Amino acid sequence: MLDVDTFLTTLYVIVDDFCHSRPPKRRPGPKASLSSSEVLTLAIFARWSRFDSERDFYRYADTKLRDAFPTLPERSQFNRSVRSHVDLIEAFVLHLVTLLQAPKCPYQALDSSAMPVRDAKRRGHGWLAGQADIGWSNSIGWYEGFSLLTAVDPTGVITGFCFGCASSADQPLAETFFALRARPNPRLGSVGSLCRCPHIADKGFEGAENHRRWLECYGARIIHPPKRNAKKPWSKPLRRWVAGIRQIIETVYDKLFNTFGLWRERPHELEGLRGRLAARVALHNFCIWLNEQLGRPRLKFADLMGW
Repeated sequence: MLDVDTFLTTLYVIVDDFCHSRPPKRRPGPKASLSSSEVLTLAIFARWSRFDSERDFYRYADTKLRDAFPTLPERSQFNRSVRSHVDLIEAFVLHLVTLLQAPKCPYQALDSSAMPVRDAKRRGHGWLAGQADIGWSNSIGWYEGFSLLTAVDPTGVITGFCFGCASSADQPLAETFFALRARPNPRLGSVGSLCRCPHIADKGFEGAENHRRWLECYGARIIHPPKRNAKKPWSKPLRRWVAGIRQIIETVYDKLFNTFGLWRERPHELEGLRGRLAARVALHNFCIWLNEQLGRPRLKFADLMGW
């Protein structure tokens, strides 16, 4: 179990090394009160579910982290700084993927999950009108928000992620995901790099034509169980084996939504949601890296921090 100071120091060192490895970015106006390394460190640390809200985290930082971050600005200014560093946070996620050697994995599990941002029964349009919409999830029913697509290696490392409106079907979301991996866009780097290993998915990604096109156009191979009434159904042991190796992605979603508080996300701006989602993924991958350095099981997060 680590104390807060040790955790923050270790995180800052990794973040600072990453930031110094990238070309400096010139920003207009006066010098920022926090460096990019400090912004990323605080943004990632703030995603522990121990903090009920951004306001709760800022109170903690203002009272207990002032010695480490003496130039901490006002809360609104800090939140603007986090939003302006979204691309850098997403790039740091991929840096951690490289440190953990996830691209060498034999396969990646691929799945989507509901990411609600507002009660679907509330009246009015909400803050993200025209971006978030109504969708269906087998676990929570109808919800308003987004659909989160994530790729995970066998040890739990998140190798890429993206999200679309809640009404998006899995196939078009996966199409965009694979297309961006094959032809990277610097403004949408969260999807990660091209992976030649197969992607293990569920029946939501079915479609022989889709699979053929994804393989030919993007080099993405999909493996998923066929329908039970298919001409060549899989045996029960094979279905159980595939379901077993896909279980890792359910574990990862549990970490994101519960350990790192994604269920409580109620964003007012899309960039804010992007930044906090990327920070949660970065915190997840960093905790895996830290556990590995400490000789602990990779996904043992519950007793990693001693508050």
